[in-house]
Parts: sequence; structure tokens; C-alpha cells
Amino acid sequence: VDELLSSVESDVDPPAGLNPLVLSLWLAQKGRWDASHEVAQDIHESDGSWVHAYLHRVEGDIGNARYWYSRAGKPAKSADD
Repeated sequence: VDELLSSVESDVDPPAGLNPLVLSLWLAQKGRWDASHEVAQDIHESDGSWVHAYLHRVEGDIGNARYWYSRAGKPAKSADD
């Protein structure tokens, strides 16, 4: 985990071989929302929906985030949570 966090702080490109969930979150932490969202959209499982919800929450689109939290089977979070 420390190596991954260090990568977010210092690297321009993500480390090779990240699974799509981690890649999406890595991109989000780098401020590359569109790229992160594109990856998350292609993850067709509940964890992908959870990441997708998080991205829309960060974006401020709470209605869309609630939809994706529901798809993930997780409680909805507000923009402040």
C-alpha cells in the first residue's frame, strides 16, 4: 500500500499491472477523473459500481452516486462523508 501511495505522489503514469479497481482509484487520486471514470464504467461487478459511486460523489453528482451505491449494494454517502 505504501508503494502505491508513493506512486500516486511521485509518478506521472500508474504502475504496470494494476487491477482495474485500483487503477481507477489511482487515476482519481491523480485528479484524472475522466480517465478514472472510463475505467470504472467497464468494471461490471459490485466493487466497480462502488468505485463508480465514489467518483460521482467526488464530482458532486449525488443523485448519480446514489444510483451507483444502490447498484453496489452499499449505503449512499453524501459529498461530505
